[in-house]
Amino acid sequence: MTEKISVLLSEEEVDARIKEIGEQISRDYEGKQVHLICVLKGGSFFMCELAKRITVPVSLDFMSVSSYGSETKSSGVVKIVKDLDEPLNGKHVIVIEDIVDSGRTLSYLLAMLKDRGPESISLCTLLDKPERRVVDVHVDYTGFQIPDKFVVGYGLDYGQKYRNLPYIGTVEFE
Repeated sequence: MTEKISVLLSEEEVDARIKEIGEQISRDYEGKQVHLICVLKGGSFFMCELAKRITVPVSLDFMSVSSYGSETKSSGVVKIVKDLDEPLNGKHVIVIEDIVDSGRTLSYLLAMLKDRGPESISLCTLLDKPERRVVDVHVDYTGFQIPDKFVVGYGLDYGQKYRNLPYIGTVEFE
């Protein structure tokens, strides 16, 4: 089976929206420091671009959580592959995710992180598929709401391919 990729959101659209989110976070956290937690691997492209556009002090950490494996749909089984390097006590945490789909993974992750004592915790995602939600998850900062299509690019992959696309594309299987 081969894949055909069609552009859903151009590089320019994604870049402009990330700039807007960075400005909003900078306003919301004026006078504070934010601690960004990137959910690897997909969130890395988004977090790096977003962090450059936030004007308040920023610290970073990384976490790897999986519920997909090599499939195109969430398995619902959450596995922590890499935990955080730093404690969260007293920090203003923003979890950075590439996409919110079913909500299962993020619901589990946010509950676990809240138990670690941050001052505040917010969720920021580049892409949101609200029609796929099976678990209610509040998203504080959303790049784009997208239709229920399998997407790649800007960190999102299919079988570890297409992460490096500078745009968001939909995958059609031929």
